[in-house]
Amino acid sequence: MTRSLRTGLLLLTLALVVVASSGQFAAAHDQVSARTPRHVLDDGPWPPFVASWDGVDQAYAAATGTDKALLARIALRPRVIWFTSGTQNGHADDTVRTRIQQFQQGDPNAYAQLAIFGMYPKGESHRKDPISAAQQARYRAWIDQIAAGIGDSKVILVLEPDLAVAWGGWHPSVRFAMAAYAAKVLGALPNTKTYLDGSDADWLKPAKAFTMLRDAGISYVDGIALGATHYSSVAGNIGFGAGLIGRLNAAGIKGKGLVIDTADNGRAFTTAQFRKRFPTMPLGNANLCRSRSERQCVTLGIPPTTDVASSRWHLPAAAAKLADRYVDAYLWFGRPWLYEQAAPFELKRALAVASTTPFS
Repeated sequence: MTRSLRTGLLLLTLALVVVASSGQFAAAHDQVSARTPRHVLDDGPWPPFVASWDGVDQAYAAATGTDKALLARIALRPRVIWFTSGTQNGHADDTVRTRIQQFQQGDPNAYAQLAIFGMYPKGESHRKDPISAAQQARYRAWIDQIAAGIGDSKVILVLEPDLAVAWGGWHPSVRFAMAAYAAKVLGALPNTKTYLDGSDADWLKPAKAFTMLRDAGISYVDGIALGATHYSSVAGNIGFGAGLIGRLNAAGIKGKGLVIDTADNGRAFTTAQFRKRFPTMPLGNANLCRSRSERQCVTLGIPPTTDVASSRWHLPAAAAKLADRYVDAYLWFGRPWLYEQAAPFELKRALAVASTTPFS
């Protein structure tokens, strides 16, 4: 059997997996590449974040008994810390530098894990508001400060999670141009691995996601981030991401990898499934699992890792093979322990997602 035929059969098999698991047909028509992206992030430890940034560590420090053991499943694992437009105060460089130090705890080889979310100073509900030239300039200055704060530190960075929201806003091309500026600046940092948001297997169609990635600067960064605020299966996002990489390769944009959010999809479901059951509930505050046997509910998924194809994750065989080839890591950049995955910290949600996860 020729190499091209083996590749074709593998991708066809995964496409069938994706149809069954997420209702999306991801055309994973990838061009052959010499890159083995899962090794991109293997060097250097991944410490948990030790500071009272999102409420997790404070709750863990104060807890005892069973609650402490459950909260340890969040607090003692590496998770991505978000920087939002609220830090656009002229001192973002100092703030970022401090957060990196809190991650690294004196070890310069340790990776800090950050997300940059700065396009909606008034929140995503204002996505239809015009963006002035002054606001665009403030965003670029903010990105410059963040880059200065990172410097040559080792960082895994998720760029503009929920970028796809821009499609429903005022002149999407403006926000994509802003993201492209950020991608160019942050992607040039020597020890930062940057991943641009590409939506989710149950969100944008592949052609639209490709257009967004191309216009938002995917050529400048290491790869694509998937699943930030949705709950699709890991296999579904692997298939969707492989299809996007195929489109990028065909367009001459090669060598990109994937990171997939697994903070909240331990019992994965699509947005369509959720809306059928809960037509008025906010997606960000989707229903929590009440037991380990319940399905289609929010609970912790695969722990953050670069061991992306392990049998411990119970992936379909075709998905595991593509993960081994294209996925750099599973990260926790979703935040199911926060109200609507934003703020504030909710102890009840944290304990619920920790107690029902199938990956404890």
